[in-house]
Parts: sequence; C-alpha cells; structure tokens
Amino acid sequence: MIGQPIDRADGPLKVTGRARYTLDRREAGATLTGVLVGAAVGRGRIVGIDTARAERAPGVVLVMTHRNAPAQGALDTSVASQFARARPLFADGTVHHAGQAVALVVAETLEQAQAAALLLRIDYASEPGRFALQDQEGYAPARANAGFATDTAAGDVDRAMAAAPVVVDRSYRTSYQMAHAMEPHACIASWRNGQLHVWTSLQRIVTTRQAIAATLQMPLHDVHLDATFVGGGFGSKLSLHAEIVGAALAARALQRPVRVALSRRQMASMVGGRPETVQRVRLAATRDGRLTGIAHHVRMQGSPGEEFTEQTATVTRALYAAPHRATAHRVVVLDRVLPEPVRGPGELPGLLAVETAMDELAMELGMDPVALRLRNDTATDPERGVPLSGRKLADCLVAGAERFGWARRPARPGTQRDGRWQVGWGVASAIRIHFQGATRVVVRVGEDGRIQVLSDMTDIGTGTATILAQVAAESLAVPLAGIEVQLARSDLPVSAGSGGSWGAANTSVALQRACEALKVKARAAGRAPGAGQQPYPAGLQAEGSIVGQGDDPRYRMFSQHTYGATFAEVGVDVDTCEVRVRRMLGVFAAGRILNPKTARSQLIGGMVWGIGSALHEAGHLDARHGHMVNGDLGEYLVPTHADVPAIDAVLLDDFDGEANAMGIKGVGELGVCGSGAAVANAIFHATGVRVRSFPVTPDRLLMASLEQPGVPGAGSAA
Repeated sequence: MIGQPIDRADGPLKVTGRARYTLDRREAGATLTGVLVGAAVGRGRIVGIDTARAERAPGVVLVMTHRNAPAQGALDTSVASQFARARPLFADGTVHHAGQAVALVVAETLEQAQAAALLLRIDYASEPGRFALQDQEGYAPARANAGFATDTAAGDVDRAMAAAPVVVDRSYRTSYQMAHAMEPHACIASWRNGQLHVWTSLQRIVTTRQAIAATLQMPLHDVHLDATFVGGGFGSKLSLHAEIVGAALAARALQRPVRVALSRRQMASMVGGRPETVQRVRLAATRDGRLTGIAHHVRMQGSPGEEFTEQTATVTRALYAAPHRATAHRVVVLDRVLPEPVRGPGELPGLLAVETAMDELAMELGMDPVALRLRNDTATDPERGVPLSGRKLADCLVAGAERFGWARRPARPGTQRDGRWQVGWGVASAIRIHFQGATRVVVRVGEDGRIQVLSDMTDIGTGTATILAQVAAESLAVPLAGIEVQLARSDLPVSAGSGGSWGAANTSVALQRACEALKVKARAAGRAPGAGQQPYPAGLQAEGSIVGQGDDPRYRMFSQHTYGATFAEVGVDVDTCEVRVRRMLGVFAAGRILNPKTARSQLIGGMVWGIGSALHEAGHLDARHGHMVNGDLGEYLVPTHADVPAIDAVLLDDFDGEANAMGIKGVGELGVCGSGAAVANAIFHATGVRVRSFPVTPDRLLMASLEQPGVPGAGSAA
C-alpha cells in the first residue's frame, strides 16, 4: 500500500458536500452568532464607545468590548512556542494596528449581528504610526523562526567580494503575502459543566489548546478541541486568533453556544501574513563560476511587543558551496499585525532573491544557469560541516533539464519570439528543511475487528488520513477497508500537527512503530498474521512515538532537507508587458513517497503558489493609515485557471535512510521553493529586463524596461 497512488479516503465526502466543516457542525445545538469589529485607525486608543443602539437592536444578546471583557491571561513571550501563547482579546483600549479586533456583537442570527455591528459608535484618539518598510536598518532578533540562528558567518565574506573577479551585488524586495485558505478562520464554542468544547478550523491541536487554556486561565484538561475537517491552512491556522477567543468568552458569558467566523477582509487584519522583505544578496565567483563568497542580508517587517522573524536567509546556508559566507536577519518594528508563517516560510521569499541572483551571476559569467548551479553543488552542509542527507539537487537539475529540453534554450536573452510574445525559459533550485516534531500514535483493534489509527494530527486537505490508512494497512497486512483513521481531536494522542511539511512523515513513522508494537503483542497472545484466524483480538492496542529533532541524534549527524528544480517557460506581450506562463516542470527528491497522487497534488499546488508569488500576490498597505487596501480576494490577486498552464511535477525515486527508518521526508511546501524565481528568470530571458521587486507586474516590467533599454541584466532594482 505504501507508495501507491490511492484515491483520497475523504474525497467522496468532500465532492458531495457531506464533509462537515466547522460552521456545518450541529453538535453544539442552537447556536448564537458573533461578529467581530475591527479598529478603524492604524494606531491609537479608544476614547469612547457607545454600544446602546447595538444592544437594543433585534436579536442582540451581547456586545463585548474592553469595558466588559473578562480578565484573561497576558501575552507571555517567554513561552517558547509562538503558537502556545495566551492571546487576550479586548485587553484594553489600545489600538496596535488597523483592523485589530475591538468589539464582538453576538445575536441570534448572522444578519442581526452584522446589522448591529454597524450601529456601534467608537471614537478614537489616533496617533502617528510606523507602517511602511523603507530604509530602516532594524534590529537583530534573538532568533529566527523555528529556532534558527539570527546570523551566521564563515571566513571573510567582505574580503572574498573584494578579491573576486566577478561579483553580483543586488537588492530584491518581496511583498506582504496572505494565506487565504478556502475555509475562513471559524469556530463554534460551547461550555458544558465548566469545560470548553471548541469545533474549529486549525492546524495544530496541542499548542492551540495550550494557548486557549493560558488565555482563559483554565486547566488544560478542561479544553476540548475538534478540527476533523479543515479547508486549508497554509500556516495561517497554526496560531490562536480572535474568532476562537471571542467565541469562547461570549459562550461562557451567555451559557449558550456561539459561532464566530472571520470575513475575508478580517483575515487580512486579524491574521498575520508573510512579512515584506528587502534582501541584499552578494555572490563572488571565479571566472569559471565557482562561488568563493555568498552573503544574504534580510530586512523584514516586524510588530511591536512580539517577534516573528521569518527564516528567510536560512535557505542560503545549505544550498551552495562557498568558503566565505554570511547570513543575517534584521527586523523593522512597524505598527502592523504580527506576521505569521505562510506556506514555505523562509524558503519562498529567500529563494526568490537567491535564485534570481544566481541567474544574474550566470548572465555576468556568460554561463548556462543549470551548469552554474551544478558547479556549486555540495554533499556537505557548507556551514555545519556535516553530510547533507539525501542530497539530490544535481539529480533534479539534470533530470529536469533533459525533460524540459533545456539544451534548446538560446543563451542570449530576448531572442525568442512567438508572434507578439517574447518567449523565455528560466530555472531555479529548490531546498526545504525537513523538520521533525515529537509525535505519538495509538493503534487499537475495535470491537468490529477494524484497526483504529488514533492521533490528534490534522488533515488540512493534504490527504493525511489516506496516507495513514496506507501505512497501517501495509504494516499490519490488512485490507485498506479494515483501517479506520481518527484525527484532529484533543482526546487523541498528541502529534506535532500539520505545518512545516512535517505532518505525514512524523505521523507515519510513529504509526509504523505502533503497528510493529501491535504485532508483537498479537504474537504474544498467540495471534499472528497468516494463522488462519483474525490476527488482532478486539481491544488490543499499542503506541508508537518519535522524538523532536532536538532529541534525535540524526539531526546532529546530518543536515536534512528536500530538494528540487523548477523550469518555466513564459511569454511576455511586447506591448502590454503582460506575462503568461506557458509551461512549467518541477523535479523533486523528497525521500520515499507515501502516496504519489497526493504528493504530486501538493507539489503542483505549491508551484501554482510560486507563480502567484512571481506574478500576482501582494498585500498593498496604505502607508498613511496602516490599513490593507486589498484585503480580500476581490483585489488580492492569486493565480486563476487562466494563469496556470499544464504543470508537470516529477518525483525522483528516493529513500533517505538518514532521515528515518522509513526513508520519508516532508513534501507539502517543496513545490513553492524556487518556482517563483524560475518564472522571474524566464521573464528576464524573454525580455532582457530584470525586475527585482516581486511580484513582477506589467507596470514594474514596463518601468524596468525603460530604465534598462537594450542592456540585459543592467539597471537598479525596479
């Protein structure tokens, strides 16, 4: 079963509408509806609230603000996990950013709550704010996200730059991005005998449960979560947000179930996104393309009071060999919502810059971009000095180049035409760290003889339930129909959750260990597969677990990543500068593949996200007032069917025994890594014009063409 392209077990439920997402749930009985109200200023304080008209409106049962909100636990940044921290709502009248939740109106129906919310009168004393990321240097945070070192250095990178015959020194800018999952952030909260029950859409049960308990100042065992169906997350549902806290507070005050969902626009102001960055990349090389120095300095937006430092520069640390190296992260505090992880945190923006810089270096050297990357491949982590487990970057580049027909690519930019379209080809490498988090799984034999797989791991649309059923079926030698997978409830064994591409790998390894333990118990009871009887007696159960990477010696012995190479062909309209992706290929090495169908789907989705990063996605902030101008899907552009051609995603045959006994690694975010840079590099190859601010919109490409007339690779950042 492992490695077979099995159809999704939950597919029929989803395509027929029988899958019950958060707001479809009815376990809580008759439910009130709450609507959150966001602050109308970018920074300041509330000096007056008139709730009388709203409270008198039909159906309204509660208006909660900082004046009547119950006491809650304070934010404690000493708690190591950002996702486990208390998130008090309506703590006081201070407005830290535009759109911050300042009131909750609860009524019998959604329409009544929405109408009453418009009747609130809130007066503000506005204060000057810092909203735009400009030329501020910022400060050095204690750590980057996921515990990475803020800065690293080896050798003398400045001397390497001064001595090298060829140097590329460029600055790149990436835009603020949002994770608009198909299912908005939503929850239903209900209290029973002093215990809180929450049906919600989230990615990680354990830390959200801890955050709720800390916020509401209640015992952890009295908090119960259920996230059986989740309509996408992309990192945005790892943290506790206002909809859960507001629903829980209101339900406790009213002793009735309360549902709260964020609107699309509220998701742009009450949920953090990928921080905007300015990145300086310096590459020093010999005439034959050997890198002698590489430096990557990142400045990004931050938020007052709490840090989130996307690990953008970490992609450079294990990607290419160079004896002289330096990476750095700096945070500029702005009065904006706290940034949060978004699919491929670090890798997506970091590789947009680094892989574009590598393309610029290839141009300076007059060298093929694939050959340049192959020349600087390495089997050893250049900074840690340990082997790179499963390093197959070169395999991906070579296989991809042959499949794409790269040998036919003209060396000179701006020389391919198809009628009114300039045509170009681009390539970029992909690297994505393989994380491991502590995870437990229990397998149990039900009364009907079916094998139950129990874990609080969430399935956010990635096919986790299907994959776990495959692992259990093969490990225990039972039919797939004999497996029942139960996920995403707080009464189940604790996992690392779904995020960081670690979910399937972590849970599958722990599950296989549980299955092996169950077989040992079955044999001890005189039952064994093939003995002509039901091998697993009802009630028998066993547990399997793995430790986090900090406690696993494999992570000290090896530097663990997944790899890939993306190739793209684009057409650029000669008059309008409209860009169309014509074809795209990704070749990836991510260890043993559990289910090629679900893995390929994830990779294609990631590559589409890369297209969006290169051409469409940008959150535009009003620098005067601090609010997001295009905070909904009407104006926040993402790729549509018309923007996406047929995409080919190829998975190399692979098994990384240094990662774990099953040889598997994460794959969910690998597709976004480098794919945007491949598109951007193809645009340059088509036009001879380099745009260094992403996304590459028609206006930016047009302006860059005016600044760089007939001089491929020249000019300043557009």
